[in-house]
Amino acid sequence: MQVTGMLYGAKLLQFVGFPASEVLGPDAGEAEIKGLLERHGAVFVKPVFKGGAGRKGKAGLLGRATDLKAALKEKERLYFAELRHGDLLAKANGVTFEGAVPAEHEIYFSITDSTRFRAPTMTLSHQGGIDIEDVDKSQVAQIPFDPLTGLKAFVVANALSQLNAPKQTISPLVQHLPKLWELFHNFGMTTLELNPIRMRPDAQGRLTPVACDFKCGFDRDDSRWQRLDLPAHLFAVDYSDFEQEINQLRTHQGQSDVHVINSSGTILAPTFGGGANSLVTEMLGDDAIISTDFGGNPPYEKMREVAATCFRHWLRQANVLFIIGGKSNNTDIFETFRAMADALRDHFSRQGPTPLFVVVGRGGPNLVRGMGALRDTLEALGLPYRFFGFDSDMSEVIRYAQRADAWMKAGGRQMMLAQGGSKHRELTEEMV
Repeated sequence: MQVTGMLYGAKLLQFVGFPASEVLGPDAGEAEIKGLLERHGAVFVKPVFKGGAGRKGKAGLLGRATDLKAALKEKERLYFAELRHGDLLAKANGVTFEGAVPAEHEIYFSITDSTRFRAPTMTLSHQGGIDIEDVDKSQVAQIPFDPLTGLKAFVVANALSQLNAPKQTISPLVQHLPKLWELFHNFGMTTLELNPIRMRPDAQGRLTPVACDFKCGFDRDDSRWQRLDLPAHLFAVDYSDFEQEINQLRTHQGQSDVHVINSSGTILAPTFGGGANSLVTEMLGDDAIISTDFGGNPPYEKMREVAATCFRHWLRQANVLFIIGGKSNNTDIFETFRAMADALRDHFSRQGPTPLFVVVGRGGPNLVRGMGALRDTLEALGLPYRFFGFDSDMSEVIRYAQRADAWMKAGGRQMMLAQGGSKHRELTEEMV
């Protein structure tokens, strides 16, 4: 869940009184745009992407105008712009008009939950306006701080002194930047970034920090973000029907997010645990249909719904159902396996049997009971299977699933169709 850009960023910054550039939304009329131009001399025109998208400037998707005709022309160019990052294509639906902020100094600032420091961490540089990765490390301060005390003014002051920042920028930043901790902490954010903050001089030459671009991410399972009353469409992205269905079935712990890796893949791998998911996704490559983490001790009803959705969308094309995870500390294996077994039985009764080799690797509470429940269902359905316990090397289990997939492609699938559902033991031995 991300918010990018000043359309909503400026509204969020108002909660803590942090100055922001003036911005108009996609519904702005010509008179409003003209008034913005008269107040600021120029406007920046930026496309609004679903779910947010970065690096718009580098992609040429940033317009600047000093008169109404040019502003409307940029609006026409960018209103439905497309931006590709990797394999993902983001599509805009509207633009914003942001008043220009004249400044000599630009600042980069962010707060993140750092896994390196195991603490909230401030990143600060007086070389803002560009990607922080492109700034020389000697010009970037990364300072962890105590979440109980928050971001104090002296932390900001020490960081700016360490960076030899221009003296005239230090006092205004020390006054305003600590406010951003309140926004970060009070509304369940996981990251907050302002880049650039432009140091605008007033009539007496005193500088005021003005946020000119905004990005934040929320922990969707921290309910404090709901205080902001943000519209639901703000977090919408172009997911497939399957991804939308699964993401609506998130467990009480937050898991169940999925991403379709290859819609033509042949291994359906419901995975439990982030570490397991990373290894499985990397080793299976394009053979995997989905990448996911179904851990977090989901209750029976939720796991059954999630499994049923996976089976409905992908089981017909899958050669291997690969249920894999690490050794759990708190996930009840019996509940999750029983739910998946019941969903599989229901799917076969409604949709009919399909050739499938089942590979399972798991550890955790009630493992034997869970495997027993799953075994009974697989034998009743006549499906070949192989189970691996908590003491098995996960990489070897993944390789076994790959061999099962290769065997299915090399004639095992046709053999299962020919022999029906009574030869599961012989088929398992044939594959081995």
